[in-house]
Amino acid sequence: MATTTAFRGSFTALVTPFKNGSLDEEAFRKLVDWQISEGTAGLVPVGTTGESPTLSHAEHHKVVEWCVQEAKGRVPVIAGAGSNSTKEAVELAQHAEAAGADAVLVVTPYYNKPTQEGMYLHFKAVNDAIGIPIIIYNIPPRSVVDMSVDTMTRLYELKNIAGVKDATANLSRVSQQRHAMGPDFIQLSGEDMTALAYMAAGGHGCISVVSNVAPKPCSDLMIAVAKGDYAAALKIQDRLVPLHDAVFKEPGVSGAKHGLALLGRIQEEVRLPLIPVTEPTRAVIRSAMIHAGLIN
Repeated sequence: MATTTAFRGSFTALVTPFKNGSLDEEAFRKLVDWQISEGTAGLVPVGTTGESPTLSHAEHHKVVEWCVQEAKGRVPVIAGAGSNSTKEAVELAQHAEAAGADAVLVVTPYYNKPTQEGMYLHFKAVNDAIGIPIIIYNIPPRSVVDMSVDTMTRLYELKNIAGVKDATANLSRVSQQRHAMGPDFIQLSGEDMTALAYMAAGGHGCISVVSNVAPKPCSDLMIAVAKGDYAAALKIQDRLVPLHDAVFKEPGVSGAKHGLALLGRIQEEVRLPLIPVTEPTRAVIRSAMIHAGLIN
């Protein structure tokens, strides 16, 4: 049961910039620095938004190391360390800890459909192998398994399990998890559109894809909620709603990368099987960014 007050507010699920098929270290470091200067509360490298499925282990390690180096302790780094192989998840988590990450994000094992007990043992293996907090990433639409509140409660008894990135899109889960594990169990929304509602029910922050493109408004929204100023938060939400929709018209990674390319921050390059967004979606993203006040 790791407790930490560091994991609050807007965390960005960072994209991984590429250039001619390779990692673009310069663009990535600049992205990290810009995110922090815009008010982002924390960084999540090499999650699915960081295209972890198509990075080699060597590339995955590099991105975590660069993120920790560039953050320089200014904000916490929650490194992606998920796999549907327990051994691989353990190795990625151990590397993240050695690299200086503040915590790891571990997804429920996808595709091979473990039982609740299998998921418990998977996370326990990671817990037993490291000494930094673990955030459970529960995303049933992609992993095809849903970690129950009971399993999460059992895991929370272990020393390093600190919270959840909840991408169930089921807002009742926030209240159920809060009831089962108490207010110190960190609950981070994994869904941009419902993050405001999630916070109202007791969430602590959001791990956001859209904050790649709109770090300041996403951060300002979380800060307003933390102060209990829901009127201000709602105003920001109204600015962001079209962008939340637009970025996810096609895979969110491609949407976020197009938005960042429009801002001149990275090259718009993704790895197969992902492809850049289509022309109609490009127009929708541009229009949403104008509505959000991010470009003229």
